[in-house]
Amino acid sequence: MAEILADEGYQVADAGDGAEALAKVRAFHPEVVLLDLMMPGMSGWDFLRAARGDPELSSIPVIVLSALGGERAIEAQAFIEKPFDLDTLLRAVRRHADRDVA
Repeated sequence: MAEILADEGYQVADAGDGAEALAKVRAFHPEVVLLDLMMPGMSGWDFLRAARGDPELSSIPVIVLSALGGERAIEAQAFIEKPFDLDTLLRAVRRHADRDVA
């Protein structure tokens, strides 16, 4: 997924768990966050609560990718159920990123 987004012109940083993701988001302030809810350590739910509670991060769009099924009442701009096709992902990223992709 990171490779495909990079091929589309995005700079991509990935993280192995929620705590690492939160640190990277705080450091880099990305245009959009792709978030899996099921991560080791700090879960995606915990990440979302922390990001939404931080005034510097709360406006960054979050796209949740999850196999849990069905959209839940979460504070994310989009929910994509796994498995998903790449076109669905790319459309969501384009819609929520601050810039157009060439």
